Amino acid sequence: MGRGKFLMLVALAVVVVLGAYAVLEKKEAVTETPPKLAEGADDGSGESEGEVSGQTPQEPGGETGGTPVSGEAPETSATDKPSGGEATTPPTTDKPSGGEATAPPATGKPGSADGGQAGISKGEDGAIAVIGKPESVEALVNPFNMLPDDYEPSDLVYPDVRFIFKEKIEKRMMREEAAEALEKLFAGAEKDNIYLAGVSAYRSHKTQKALFDRYVKRDGYEKARTYSALPGTSEHETGLAVDVTSSDGKCAAADCFGDTKEADWLKKHAADYGFIIRYPEGKQDITGYQYEPWHLRYVGEEVAGEIAANGSTLEEYYNAVPVSGTK
Repeated sequence: MGRGKFLMLVALAVVVVLGAYAVLEKKEAVTETPPKLAEGADDGSGESEGEVSGQTPQEPGGETGGTPVSGEAPETSATDKPSGGEATTPPTTDKPSGGEATAPPATGKPGSADGGQAGISKGEDGAIAVIGKPESVEALVNPFNMLPDDYEPSDLVYPDVRFIFKEKIEKRMMREEAAEALEKLFAGAEKDNIYLAGVSAYRSHKTQKALFDRYVKRDGYEKARTYSALPGTSEHETGLAVDVTSSDGKCAAADCFGDTKEADWLKKHAADYGFIIRYPEGKQDITGYQYEPWHLRYVGEEVAGEIAANGSTLEEYYNAVPVSGTK
């Protein structure tokens, strides 16, 4: 074999080897495991907001909340209404109908113009109004006051408190002001030998919609409304609400938490840190939700203090028409 042919064969062999290596390297890059997303979607274990007569989804990772006690649901069925439960068009103030905002209380409390959370009357047609200023820490969110579909808190952080899980996922987050207040609340509780743990805090609109849509697909729209909140009407979407329990994790989002020393301490001291028991006992006809001693909502110390002193609710604070029943 001539020297020229030999060198040509060697060069060809090198090209083949390098080509094979490049193909292998590309294949390895394509099959590399992508980073795990810490979104927390569809992870609602222990989450509750408005449980009705003990009805809960019969599958793990569900949500047992967000339903009016009265059990009322729109007349439209799941087949002709979007499963995400979009709000009806908010009525204008110059054409009174169901769902219009009531006038701000005369006591100087913020109304729709400056606080973004005026009480919204239920109205005969059960219309849902979209909140004007969802970023307000005093915003009234309930089955008839909906957050905008595109609302997402811009200041979410991880509060430095214990949770019943270790992962830094979506439902561990809160808005910065509320997170700082929660840290102070936990520290204050520990001074009294009360040890709390978080169960579930923020839940994105995407997560809430995924949960609700899944239940609609499984049980139909009417049944889903009896145990799951319409997207946009869950307080967890504000980043200002958190479900808590004792540090041992027992009675997490369960009725038995109401009989614990931790629940008793919260009744007496939560308002000192700007939180209220959002769904107090005996107020279900006003709030639309059953008693949830574990569901805390940050509204600021001034508002929380007044609500606690009067033994009232956020609906009553804004003179809003009760979600269920009549005044």
